[in-house]
Amino acid sequence: MKLSSRLAAAALVCGLTSLAAAQAQDYPSRPIEWVVPYQAGGGSDIVARTLSEPMAKSLGQPMVIANKPGAATAIGAAYAARAQPNGYVILTGDTATLAANPALYPQLAYDPAKDFDSVGLMARFALILVVHPSVPAKTLDEFKSWASQQAEGASYGTPGAGSPHHLATALFQQRTGLNLVHVPYRGAAPAVQDLMGGQIPFMFIDSATGQQYIESGRLRAIAVASAERLKSLPDVPTLIESGIDDFEAYAWQGLVVPKGTPKPAIERLNASLRAALELPETQDKFSAMGLEATPSTPAQMDEYASAEREKWGKLIREAGITVQ
Repeated sequence: MKLSSRLAAAALVCGLTSLAAAQAQDYPSRPIEWVVPYQAGGGSDIVARTLSEPMAKSLGQPMVIANKPGAATAIGAAYAARAQPNGYVILTGDTATLAANPALYPQLAYDPAKDFDSVGLMARFALILVVHPSVPAKTLDEFKSWASQQAEGASYGTPGAGSPHHLATALFQQRTGLNLVHVPYRGAAPAVQDLMGGQIPFMFIDSATGQQYIESGRLRAIAVASAERLKSLPDVPTLIESGIDDFEAYAWQGLVVPKGTPKPAIERLNASLRAALELPETQDKFSAMGLEATPSTPAQMDEYASAEREKWGKLIREAGITVQ
């Protein structure tokens, strides 16, 4: 009886494994829910909607965008982490979700390293050091000279504590030794409005938000925090060129699925994502937004997210950054 029971159990396991494999091979057979942990209409939402259309065509199933904003992406991330690992719930994971939040929140409702499998990177926004036109600086040296003369420190705005914009400025402060005063806002829009109105003199702005204002002259770009100059702003030097060695900071996004999602499903999603990113119409739309498409393998995304988590976690701890 014991042997029969073991044989029956083994047969059941084999049957379930075969069934799971067959289901993975048939993937997808129904609509896919794409969780975006931000409100509709923002940059992350636009990226997801831009990519979901060609991906739905190549996968042969609709992709339904589900906006679940709140708690610095933690609400949407926790929802996706608890979903069945079958490839039918996918998540936009970004700098906050996968890199900064673990160091910012002592009790996070998900673990970016343990609860998700990577599908692939999608895009990154360059961060640009910009000033209000009243600031008498056109180069990084001139900016540093101006900032050092501000008796109570130079104030800067961000979309919120712990945002990529905040982390980039904290790194900038660490590397330059300048006295900078953080003024956090609830979102990029109010911060940019106050910057253009002169209530705050400077900030690191993402390319998607700031490019139009730089081109119109309402903001002046000092330098970009990317490895190379932006094609859309070829006259603006990098911070590396301007004298800060090895300074790179981006707001980036990738696609993840719940841990344990079958490998064939991940491979299909990755192939579809990479094909969508390589379409000329996708690249044209991204370029107009100041975005850089960043197709990758799942392993490359794992490596990148891990390096970013280590980099920004270390900075958050050293700078004593909190979200209180």
